[in-house]
Amino acid sequence: MVILGIDPGLATMGWGLIDSNGVKLRLVQYGTLGTPAGEAMPTRLRSIFTGVQQLIATFQPDDIAFEELFFARNVATALTVGAARGVALVAAAQHTENLYEYTPLQIKQAVVGYGRAEKHQVQAMVKILLNMDTIPKPDDAADGLAVAITHAHTARAGALFKIK
Repeated sequence: MVILGIDPGLATMGWGLIDSNGVKLRLVQYGTLGTPAGEAMPTRLRSIFTGVQQLIATFQPDDIAFEELFFARNVATALTVGAARGVALVAAAQHTENLYEYTPLQIKQAVVGYGRAEKHQVQAMVKILLNMDTIPKPDDAADGLAVAITHAHTARAGALFKIK
């Protein structure tokens, strides 16, 4: 099963693709979709939408998993990242109904085994689990891979995390 993991963001949206046979994980590809801060919001959102569509057309993932948004203070950031997540979700929904979401706590628990793990611990485990030579960069791409790994680890209980 090919899984696309997405770490939503407006300036930088991280993504990671893995292949899972239920036991073994294999890295396919990872990267980011970026939009310049000076562009108009509709242009940035269209760029993200088109970028996600291109990823899906290129790699044909079976399942697509998103990191759920969590913001304690900054409402303005939450709104813009929420808009970016929304257009990515629409692009994904045009391809499949197999859409899932995981909280940051669930991702840390699935990848590291500890829900309060630090960012560098998650990145180090992504490297180990995918048998990579180095920690994937930038951080957003590593986060996208962590989302995909989380989905692979919870696939049997996937219905619990399906976006409704």
